[in-house]
Amino acid sequence: MRILITGGAGYLGAVITPVFLREGHEVTVLDTFMYNQSSLLDCCHYPQLKVIRGDTRDKNLIAQLMKECDAVFPLACLTGAPLCDRQPQDAEEIVVNALKMILGLRSKDQIIIYPTTNSGYGVGEKGKFCTEETPLRPISLYGRIKVQAEQMVLDAGNAVTLRLATAFGVSPRMRLDLLVNDFTFRAVFEHRLELFEAHFKRNFIHVRDVAKAFLHMVNNFDKVKDQTYNVGLSDANLSKLELCQEIKKFIPDLEIIESNQGEDPDKRDYIVSNEKIESTGYKPDVSLSDGIQELIKCFRVIDYRKSIESRLTNV
Repeated sequence: MRILITGGAGYLGAVITPVFLREGHEVTVLDTFMYNQSSLLDCCHYPQLKVIRGDTRDKNLIAQLMKECDAVFPLACLTGAPLCDRQPQDAEEIVVNALKMILGLRSKDQIIIYPTTNSGYGVGEKGKFCTEETPLRPISLYGRIKVQAEQMVLDAGNAVTLRLATAFGVSPRMRLDLLVNDFTFRAVFEHRLELFEAHFKRNFIHVRDVAKAFLHMVNNFDKVKDQTYNVGLSDANLSKLELCQEIKKFIPDLEIIESNQGEDPDKRDYIVSNEKIESTGYKPDVSLSDGIQELIKCFRVIDYRKSIESRLTNV
């Protein structure tokens, strides 16, 4: 297939892109490279890769690229509640307006695999799993626009949406603002974690298993189309405190302190059922403990403290 991936050099895209290249697909990546990332360097030897430096809001560019693809993965996004709150206009333009443009330009035969977020569940009911039928109650701007985008995609048809759990793990375009990545980073370098809302629960999924879910949807599209699926580790519906205890297994001197200060802008507190996607034959490969050990090695290879200190110095 010929696949267009907007935001294909981002945290998810930098892992998804090589998976589809290895499977023999032609991939066009559209990305602004806003973080000056070099995340696709290891893919440049693939003759079936095309990289376009541009903006998903550029209608003329999108119109041209849409003529040349069989499938679209609209990954371009200002991800997370804090970033969307800082740049609300850009967030809505990139998530909602650009997606509306893609849907308006595509033919009925072009498929869409769209990633959304299970933070749209907001505050769940204690002890009750959120399924794909659970009402969505997003609280943050990020949650609201992703829920809106998901409905647009489903209404358009010939598409699948994936409600991703909180992603973790190493990516060529690394992120430290994801809970597992952040907590592991702090555990490695500070040996101390101070938790607010320590008993709030959420689900987790490794970034490589997100890529696996995209491939699974493409390979089984006729069976799964026009539906939404939760994508997470069924044995990783954990509170923040439980997550820290998992990290402490590998960093024994980690000090865990509970605090009354701080608040999650998404108010995420829920447990999620992944039974629907598992019933289609999808199974994640990477456990939470495997991902934590991977991250520890990553932070020993690349000391992100230096880049963080450099940014602070240059503010």
